[in-house]
Amino acid sequence: MIVMALDHVRDYFHYDAFLYDPTDLTKTNGLLFFTRFITHYCAPVFVFLAGISAYLHGAKKSKNELAHYLFTRGIWLVFAELFIITLAWTFNPSYPVFHLQVIWAIGVSMIALSAMIFMNRRLILIAAVALIAGHNLLDTVHLPGSNSASLLWRLLHEPGDFTIGKLTIFVRYPLIPWVGIIAVGYCFGNLYDYGYNSKKRRQELLSVGFTAIALFFFLRIFNVYGDAAHWTSQKNLFFTFLSLLNVTKYPPSFLYILITLGPAMIFIALAEKPLNRLTNKIAVFGRVPFFYYVIHLYLIHLFALIGAKVSGYHWWDMILSSRVNRVAALKGYGFNLSIVYIIWILLVLFLYPLCKWFDRYKRTHLSSKQWLSYL
Repeated sequence: MIVMALDHVRDYFHYDAFLYDPTDLTKTNGLLFFTRFITHYCAPVFVFLAGISAYLHGAKKSKNELAHYLFTRGIWLVFAELFIITLAWTFNPSYPVFHLQVIWAIGVSMIALSAMIFMNRRLILIAAVALIAGHNLLDTVHLPGSNSASLLWRLLHEPGDFTIGKLTIFVRYPLIPWVGIIAVGYCFGNLYDYGYNSKKRRQELLSVGFTAIALFFFLRIFNVYGDAAHWTSQKNLFFTFLSLLNVTKYPPSFLYILITLGPAMIFIALAEKPLNRLTNKIAVFGRVPFFYYVIHLYLIHLFALIGAKVSGYHWWDMILSSRVNRVAALKGYGFNLSIVYIIWILLVLFLYPLCKWFDRYKRTHLSSKQWLSYL
């Protein structure tokens, strides 16, 4: 949750964000590249853990009860993405654009999972791996145009903009691989069953994690399969290494998923220990992820309005009809990367007491206010 905010602050405050992609190896530098790359871990880990959480949520419920919860929460998240989170990105109440990003992907993935849970667990895992590992076979399929088939293909696999009249639908998170990731998470949920041997869980997570990393390097080094963008030799050894790591997020390629979920499983295994003073505070953000996500976007955009004003731009330049880095009036706006990091740290510190309050409220009232389980 904390690392994710860094990428969103960079979107709204870093001057290079309005000029080029931070993973463009012809223009980026090492610090900027890794500022972006470290945030690659956020979305797949969110969705993977959502799958584990779905399993644990259903541990004391019937399959029908769990399916109802996943379906209704998925619908809520899609609604929230369209009308609450899109507004946070744009501050434009006329909704000239809808952003379909990570919350949309989690929502639809939950809806899909609500049906998949009735399958045999082994079949769920097979289907999940097929979606994750096989979707790159579709990379050469393109359906241009503005018809319903083209929109459906963007929603499923190929990201991009789709225009209907004056409305633009910005599809950033096509669904196929994300459904696979949440289903894999659901299959891993049994590792956290009550009484499951913690040493065995640690061993299994480490084994899968290191296997994923090894498979990544084997497939990536030889450009065998798993990412449409092959690595190439660059101007020096360091940038060649960056090219090796520069995998595709939209949609998340098989290699992207391997190099994010593999290290994540290792981290999860090694981090399983009692909380200390620092990690106890960090855990507050993880207990209220949806609240944090929504509030942090509104705060970032509000700060960006102020940033635009003090930089000599109009505050209304931040009332958006497109992505922030596509606004012609904002070309030249922004700050250096050190300022971005300062804003990010201040944002997280500002969010902590808000999240702590909501965490306390949620845990105190959850039994009497079931709607809190949807936040």
